[in-house]
Amino acid sequence: MIPRDFIDTLLARVDIVDVIDRRVPLKKAGQNYQACCPFHNEKTPSFTVSPTKQFYHCFGCGAHGTALGFLMEYEHMGFPDAVAALAQDVGLPVPESAQEPERPKPPPALWDALDQTAQFYRQQLKQSPRAIDYLKKRGLTGQIAARYGIGYAPDGSPLKQVFKDYMADALAASGLVIDGERGRYDRFRDRVMFPIRNAKGQIVGFGGRVLGEGEPKYLNSPETPLFHKGSEIYGLFEARTAIKAAGRVIVVEGYMDVVALAQHGVEFAVATLGTATTPVHARTLLRYSDRLVYAFDGDNAGRKAAWRALENTLEALQDGKEVSFLFLPEGEDPDSHIRSHGRDAFLRLLDTDTLPLSAFLVRELARDRRLDSQEGRAALLKDAKPLLDRIAAPLLAGLIRRQIAELAHVPADELGAPQERSAARRAPPRPQRRPTPSRVRNLARTLLMNPQRAREIDPRWLDANDPLSPHMDELLAWLQGIGPRGLPALAEAARSSTLEPLIDGLMTDLLDMDDTWDWDAEFEGAVKQLRDDWRRRRVQALAARPLASLNAEERQELTELARS
Repeated sequence: MIPRDFIDTLLARVDIVDVIDRRVPLKKAGQNYQACCPFHNEKTPSFTVSPTKQFYHCFGCGAHGTALGFLMEYEHMGFPDAVAALAQDVGLPVPESAQEPERPKPPPALWDALDQTAQFYRQQLKQSPRAIDYLKKRGLTGQIAARYGIGYAPDGSPLKQVFKDYMADALAASGLVIDGERGRYDRFRDRVMFPIRNAKGQIVGFGGRVLGEGEPKYLNSPETPLFHKGSEIYGLFEARTAIKAAGRVIVVEGYMDVVALAQHGVEFAVATLGTATTPVHARTLLRYSDRLVYAFDGDNAGRKAAWRALENTLEALQDGKEVSFLFLPEGEDPDSHIRSHGRDAFLRLLDTDTLPLSAFLVRELARDRRLDSQEGRAALLKDAKPLLDRIAAPLLAGLIRRQIAELAHVPADELGAPQERSAARRAPPRPQRRPTPSRVRNLARTLLMNPQRAREIDPRWLDANDPLSPHMDELLAWLQGIGPRGLPALAEAARSSTLEPLIDGLMTDLLDMDDTWDWDAEFEGAVKQLRDDWRRRRVQALAARPLASLNAEERQELTELARS
């Protein structure tokens, strides 16, 4: 459970204009910003973002919310992921109690087993001339080996000597041992070991590479309560500072590629763990940098791996971020290339020889097709459409759609609208006509800007004929309980509650309000109007009754109201 005070602090630090502008370019329009809505097709901008209210609203389709709500809708994120993404942007650590609440917390014994094993492997490396010689031949120094915590797992099952209770459940649960038909034995044997760290720097698993020939060349930890291959990224913890400084991150295929590049001064490289890049990998990396480069061999296998990475990145794309591909000469990988040609030559490749994702997509779709025939163009369109529908960046999707339509000699609209790519990015239902202004609604708006003054309202003052009055008791009680908060915090606090539609509607009303208004004066004016209206209604109600039917208290009340 993410603490409410952390959400409030996060929303106070975040600038919604910056969050949205990095994905949907905004233009200044008076006190607010505008763009064509990313959630439905439109030619005239109706998507409004308020820097002072920290709220967005589309007057065309009704989409609205805070910076958190925008990430959830635009990036298809769950609430915890959206919180984590915004927290990373502003440098706030998410409280540990909020991390992965859906999973049971792994027992400390698993962390301890992995840490103890990593220390053992590092010690064993110092005692293995064969492993040291292998690393030296790969061009690695002791300094870089220490930075990445590289070790060596001897042959046999030496962990029996490390752990007094070799049969402990934690050893199997952390993936360090295997229970076979002939008993328990170490998973990693006679391998150079690369500890895999999570975003906090904690060891969650290992990757081991054989010395010399052997299969499998790389062996990873299995899925465990700590290690999830589809979401962990090797080297990301070590590369974070370098990624920020370089303004880009490069994804390579193996542990040795990452370490070799770092050895030669290219410290912003990471690797996936023996599996194709997943949408989770891509989303994570695009949070760290606006420029993501995949590096692959230039042979057929490298091109196939690159295509799989492209397919799994489409759902993570964002307008304003760049994803590209670097294809090295056949027979070379990043490790061999940088050792042969040096750092500067490798960086020049990154600067001049990368292929944008859009160009790679179109090139591969058009490869080996006869686009001078109707059949060839039809096949192009057939293969392109499902890929286009998965692209999460609407502006980029529209441009690629147009290019493919030109290749096929058809109008772009025959490929469908970019926003139709999935049900997940659905346009919210078109809103009903905005409610008629009323004194009660005006009061409710001013209360959002002065939630601490909710205690000053006497429910008797509310006009029972006003359509908003039945909801005001709940709103007043909620505001009194929630205390002083900013608008975005109020909106998030109301999420999934019965008050959410009302709060969202009132915040939409506030987009029209001038930022220079004195909200204390507005509140006091609204209260005076309500109180005066109530007095008139009360006087009329009492005066309409026969004087003999009024009791002493009602007569006294009528006298006092008539004088006021």
